[in-house]
Amino acid sequence: MKKSTYFFLLFALFQCSLQAKLWKVGPGENYKFCSAVVSLVNDGDTINIAAADYVNDAQVQWTKNNLLIRGVGGRPRLFAGALIANDPVNGKGIFVVKGNFCTIENIDFRNAKCLSNNGAGIRQEGSNVIVRNCRFENNEMGILGGGLTTLPNSTYTIEFCEFYNGGSFANPGYQHNIYINHIDTFIFRYNWSHDAIAEGHELKSRANNTFILYNRISNISSIDSRNIDIPNGGTAIIMGNIIEQGMNSANSNMLAYGLEGLSNPGPHNIFVCYNTFVNKKDKGSFIQVPASGCDTLLVKNNILSGAKTGGLILGTPTTLDSSHNYITDFISDVKFVNSNNSEYRLTANSPAVDKGKFFHKLVKGHMLYATKTYSDTCSNNDRVYYGNPDIGAFEYESPASTKKSVLLNEAYRYSVNAKTLTIHNLKRIDILEAKLYSSAGKSLSVFNNAKSDTNSIFIWDLNDYLQGYYILTIKTKSGESAIKFYLD
Repeated sequence: MKKSTYFFLLFALFQCSLQAKLWKVGPGENYKFCSAVVSLVNDGDTINIAAADYVNDAQVQWTKNNLLIRGVGGRPRLFAGALIANDPVNGKGIFVVKGNFCTIENIDFRNAKCLSNNGAGIRQEGSNVIVRNCRFENNEMGILGGGLTTLPNSTYTIEFCEFYNGGSFANPGYQHNIYINHIDTFIFRYNWSHDAIAEGHELKSRANNTFILYNRISNISSIDSRNIDIPNGGTAIIMGNIIEQGMNSANSNMLAYGLEGLSNPGPHNIFVCYNTFVNKKDKGSFIQVPASGCDTLLVKNNILSGAKTGGLILGTPTTLDSSHNYITDFISDVKFVNSNNSEYRLTANSPAVDKGKFFHKLVKGHMLYATKTYSDTCSNNDRVYYGNPDIGAFEYESPASTKKSVLLNEAYRYSVNAKTLTIHNLKRIDILEAKLYSSAGKSLSVFNNAKSDTNSIFIWDLNDYLQGYYILTIKTKSGESAIKFYLD
């Protein structure tokens, strides 16, 4: 790049940063409602909304790009009212986000209703949105994303959010906690979506690529439909989730894929791994795919507990890859901490402990290897392994345990258990050399040229080594990682 071009770009970025403004909305500010400031903002601006209750504001259409819209000093609560419900022209929801690359953080959206029965907390019509640390309650749609047309290059990311009681009794079965229309990629992680009403789903996605990772998706007492519906196929990863069906659910099937036509670009592959499914109804089925057209259904390391009167897996995938799942008609068999209170961590004597299998498959940049666990409320923890993985969304960890599993970086995780050192090569990068040293620096064991296509897990038997500290180094073409660990 020529120097003149480089400095021009720097200058342009500097000018943009100078022009971006901070707008303040709140009871003590010049702008009392978001509708008072929306016409003034420009691309790249930040809108701070002070923590307070905002009742019956008009619908706000954010049309500019690269906006940061956030609650400050706590989470402001935006209550929709008659101005939105009775708007015959623009009534779509509390926020309609038409700009691209916008981020919305730390806001509570409530009671959105409109004449079309699709009143949304957020109606997302632009591309590439991030919604983070927000709460959605009693809206006809918590988030309705994708607009009226397909957004082929758009990615929506929703994380650390809670969705509750989405749906419409005026139009049962068509409104949901989250409904993502036709976009390229939808990422849903560390969220709690629960108790959709009026036969709505807790989550519905028509995206070409849907990644549902480390969430709690549950029905406790309302009359919902499915927990997860991915009606048009494409690529879907369902990993590390707690998926719970309550006794009142109107649809006994918990996870559906491709049942409204496989109109997304193929191949049509769904990967379901490291999840805890709990069906509290006296009937039901767990996973349903079409009678034909589903290329791959992978189901591994899942707990599938509760009645399966309709069948465990319905439909006929071309390839079914399933193993190392724990399947039982009786929830009590799993020995959860307290299933009556939705506490689905494992106890020491659970038959799911150490019964899983590590497998390393990369799907569109996502490794099918659970590195997190969902944590209440709307958060996550690192998943810590002790030897073989436990089946389901959690690993059992003894309160007295001193064993450790540490993520060295994005590529490697190590664990020490029963005098065995295990290295998990998460990204299958060729290891040129791996060495084990004493704490004094003496070389004890060496692996050379450990090719990643056949060696994704390396195990050292440490029975001949004394208690104390040891050092492990891993060398690749891009550099070297080192860790120090303690052997009991």
